Amino acid sequence: MSFSNELKSNNINLWNKAHVEHPFVLGMKDGSLEFNKFKFYMIQDYKFLIEYCRVISIAISKAKSFEFMSFLSNLLNETLNSEMKLHESFCDDFGIKKSDLINSKSSFGTQAYCNYLLSIAYKFESELIACSLLPCQWGYDEIGRNLLKDNQAKEESFHKRWINAYNDPEYQNVTTWLINYVDSIKEKVDNKIANEIFEESLQQELKFWDSAWDQE
Repeated sequence: MSFSNELKSNNINLWNKAHVEHPFVLGMKDGSLEFNKFKFYMIQDYKFLIEYCRVISIAISKAKSFEFMSFLSNLLNETLNSEMKLHESFCDDFGIKKSDLINSKSSFGTQAYCNYLLSIAYKFESELIACSLLPCQWGYDEIGRNLLKDNQAKEESFHKRWINAYNDPEYQNVTTWLINYVDSIKEKVDNKIANEIFEESLQQELKFWDSAWDQE
């Protein structure tokens, strides 16, 4: 079994709660998610991505290979200039004020997740930072693929637009590269620590979805 699948398998119940069974994800699937919940999520995810970019920047400074440094630079560019721009375009199209993206306070769930990722970035080497980033990148990729195959969302709805956005080939390529990289570091890292980091990142991912669902 590959190292990435080993990490996922070790935490499969938590993975499914966050990425398969969560009511927010299911609401996107059947088109029943209320707009107010989606708006809260979009604002909080934008706040999260700002700090996510800081984590990537720290990882770049610690990268031990040019290849990984190049990947992280591309990930930073993709996040800043594609994913965050996507959030801004959603705001334009669905009536969310851009000022809300900038001026709204981070929720407890958002702040806790960001603080955790930053703590890992400052404390550990780049290989373990990659393990902390994997649940988010891989989780969204899997959600997007699963919902594209099976959803009842109306074509012009924000649900459908969001599903399509996370089926972007470039996003999927980034996910594949990160998975392959994590697979390559099994013999270079303490596997127990890697699993603990992956598990806690996944736990924070679940709490982030909970926060979006509860709007708090």
